[in-house]
Amino acid sequence: MSPEQRKLHQKLWDIADELRGSMNPDEFKNYILGFIFFKFLSEKIDYTLNEVLKDDGMTFTEVWKSGDEELQEALKDESIKILGYFLEPEYLFHHFVEQIDKGEFILDDLSKALKKVEDSTQGEDSEDDFMGLFDDVDLTSVKLGKTVEAKNKKIGKIFAKLAELDFRIEDSEADILGDAYEYLIGQFASGAGKKAGEFYTPQEVSSILARIVTQNKTRISSAYDPTCGSGSLLLRIAREGHVDVGHFYGQENNSTTHSLARMNMLLHDVKFDQFDIQQGDTLEDPLHGSKKFEAVVANPPFSAKWSASNLFLSDERFAQYGKLAPKTKADFAFVQHMLYHLDDKGTMAVVLPHGVLFRGAAEGVIRKYLITEKNWLDAVIGLPANIFFGTSIPTCILVFKKCREQSDNIMFIDASNDFEKVKTQNKLLPEHIEKIIETYTERKDVDKYAYIASMEEIAENDYNLNIPRYVDTFEEEEPVDLAAVVAELNTLQAATANLDSSILKNCQELGIPAPVFMCKGE
Repeated sequence: MSPEQRKLHQKLWDIADELRGSMNPDEFKNYILGFIFFKFLSEKIDYTLNEVLKDDGMTFTEVWKSGDEELQEALKDESIKILGYFLEPEYLFHHFVEQIDKGEFILDDLSKALKKVEDSTQGEDSEDDFMGLFDDVDLTSVKLGKTVEAKNKKIGKIFAKLAELDFRIEDSEADILGDAYEYLIGQFASGAGKKAGEFYTPQEVSSILARIVTQNKTRISSAYDPTCGSGSLLLRIAREGHVDVGHFYGQENNSTTHSLARMNMLLHDVKFDQFDIQQGDTLEDPLHGSKKFEAVVANPPFSAKWSASNLFLSDERFAQYGKLAPKTKADFAFVQHMLYHLDDKGTMAVVLPHGVLFRGAAEGVIRKYLITEKNWLDAVIGLPANIFFGTSIPTCILVFKKCREQSDNIMFIDASNDFEKVKTQNKLLPEHIEKIIETYTERKDVDKYAYIASMEEIAENDYNLNIPRYVDTFEEEEPVDLAAVVAELNTLQAATANLDSSILKNCQELGIPAPVFMCKGE
């Protein structure tokens, strides 16, 4: 991280302090991220349309002041075509800052501006991508202030501080704003307890998944995350894998987090027509039909509940397995869903609790079918405990490929002991990530760390994939020199006898009785 990025992160976190205290992290997250996003949209449209008008020697603001309705309409159409939305200059972020500097009231106009962003997309291809993005920015909330004037003052103070920050919109190579946005999401997740799992996967884990599914590739036609949260894991595929991603697909059940994911895409300069993030329950109401994707990643909610309705036995995603995941543990239901959407030449990596490796009953049947009938499981990677926000349980990564290079074995990696303790969390360091990726790539045995298990060994273990069955991490204790121990005990005994003698002599000189245990010793 550069000094510039670190400085920006700190300033943004300081701005968040304006709301911290009057509401919990999960609430003020919506306001801060919403205001940052509004600033981004304002600066993006201002810069883009000024570039469009450069050869005409005019600016976006000048066109609007000119009253030339034909030119204004053409400019609006151009904005919708390029950016997917439109806002008049009087509703842009910098205009509100000017009003604040004059001590003017902004609350009503700001409400209109947020609504205008969505209204401008009605009937356009971008409508679904912008719908409801600001629904959780409630400008009427008493938590912003008890009176209208107090709310106006609070928001004005935040806008004034945000105005001091340069997000470098004009630099297409820089991702200053997107990086800062993810930093804030991570900070909010760390303070959100169990709710954090709904919208954030630690960057270190995202990095591992992204690098696995992009291995030996320079372009991915499509990337999919069925439980996409804030969308950070999808975005990490392009960043960490250093690949060009043609289209991003995702589904998220939580409405607030669904908005967060779409904002995150746009802030990372992913155009509205390059992503499709849907809202709904992925298992009960899948919204991407029968599409197949080249890279599939996910950090689904661990051991979540689902209906496990018998109707799913005729669902293409689950029918071939003959069994459904238990109602109280949907882990394998997510695996089955993801595999259904995995392209024949694609790679899938998913984070799950360790129970999927060894639990029996229906899960055991599904696990055996995946190994014996499909032979899609490529690797099992054990991660340290306590690396996810909101849970301390150890987790694992399962890697699947429908066309495996080495189909006669499964690789096991035990990375559970490689971490650094940071406050109350365990954290994977860059060297830990590199070790995992290098070992997976080279696919070889590493003493007490990795093992290539044959299909015969897997069968002998009755398809139990518990990592300690394959990776022996037992460390022999150093042999004990019993003669040295006896000699040390004798030395200690002699020293104790000398001390007892000294205490007894002192007691006799003072005319007081010796301690009871010494009398017994005599």
